[in-house]
Amino acid sequence: MTERSLADWLAYLEQLHPSAIDMGLDRSRAVAQRMGLSRPAPQVITVTGTNGKGSTCAFLAALLQEHGLKVGVYSSPHLMRYNERVQVAGVEASDAELCQAFTAVEAARGEISLTYFEMGTLAAFWLFQHAALDAVVLEVGLGGRLDAVNLIDADLALVTSIGIDHAEWLGDTRESVAFEKAGIFRAGKPALCGDVDPPQSLLSQAARLAAPLFLRGRDYDLSIEGQCWSWFGVNARGEALRLESLPLLDLPMENAALALQAFALLDLPWQAEQIASALASTRVTGRLDRRTLNWQGKPLTLLLDVGHNPHAAEYLAQRLSGRALTGKRLAVFGLLVDKDLAGVVTPLLGQVQAWAVAPLPTVRTRPASELHAYLYDCGAQVTAHADVQAALQAQCARASAGDEILLFGSFYCVAEALDWLARQASGDLRDGFAG
Repeated sequence: MTERSLADWLAYLEQLHPSAIDMGLDRSRAVAQRMGLSRPAPQVITVTGTNGKGSTCAFLAALLQEHGLKVGVYSSPHLMRYNERVQVAGVEASDAELCQAFTAVEAARGEISLTYFEMGTLAAFWLFQHAALDAVVLEVGLGGRLDAVNLIDADLALVTSIGIDHAEWLGDTRESVAFEKAGIFRAGKPALCGDVDPPQSLLSQAARLAAPLFLRGRDYDLSIEGQCWSWFGVNARGEALRLESLPLLDLPMENAALALQAFALLDLPWQAEQIASALASTRVTGRLDRRTLNWQGKPLTLLLDVGHNPHAAEYLAQRLSGRALTGKRLAVFGLLVDKDLAGVVTPLLGQVQAWAVAPLPTVRTRPASELHAYLYDCGAQVTAHADVQAALQAQCARASAGDEILLFGSFYCVAEALDWLARQASGDLRDGFAG
């Protein structure tokens, strides 16, 4: 039989289970037991939250790797390549490695049907278990309590933020969302929360499990002054720690602060210069991701952000309001049909001078006509386009030197922009690009 390519495997996974999302751990647990999967590394850190999971995982991995540990990172979704989801020692898993892992899961599952995400999660665990790692950082896909990542008992469990998203699965209140996310907590193991107003359901779950709880604003926090920020927290022995005069980061410093508190609870050297270096070098594609380009002789700035819910939009608006801008800000925007259109758009209306909207390359997209009508009714200057790349090209043509183009609303939106930029750089598109 011809061996499947990675593309073949992913196509197979997409049609393997009746529904794309099917919450529950029983199926995955049964297959994991058949595969002999246990702990993928001696140290396991699990990260969930409405927003901020990706950057928190990236900060944690950078801190651990800076101190000489071999680290695996599992994240989702991917932007350009599935391989982005599984990294070992900072290197994406190869096609061959992923195919080998999928083959192992397929051989073990037998009659058990698994979703795309469940297959991918078990494949990642299999790769990590064979990689002789010191630590793994696992990003929860959806919720926490019933997510396949929660098969593994975490030594540290982090909740970044709590907002309303995926309401059909997690409920439409912060209490219900927090209950699902607190499902990653383990008895007697440290639990951390970066939300400044954690719902009672999260606090109660930590108390029920006797899990030491570390809260932002009580046990650790950050402050920003001018072009620097500072952090304070505690180590595992309850001793106070401080870091001062750190350079500002492009990624959310709230998530860096949470990652720092998690790192402080590990039995690793606390070396301020190494810590500062690790944080400053951390980058996450598509999260407050600033690019510069020269479009037909015009210097432009492009800011990519995958934010797609009200909590993320409010944070993005806050960051934009704190930045001086000499020119205009033009937006390129697309949104999935199950997202809160008013909640995502409203915080940014005052930050954007002109909008270009487009459908996303998925059946779950909101029509551009619907986005256009809503923004028009809000009094915004808006145009509709056939796709994200056409909208981005139109905004580049419209922009003047010094303008900023903000592209946000979905992972799909950012992926389309990255593809456009890559083709620009390779000369596949007619208009010039340099950056």
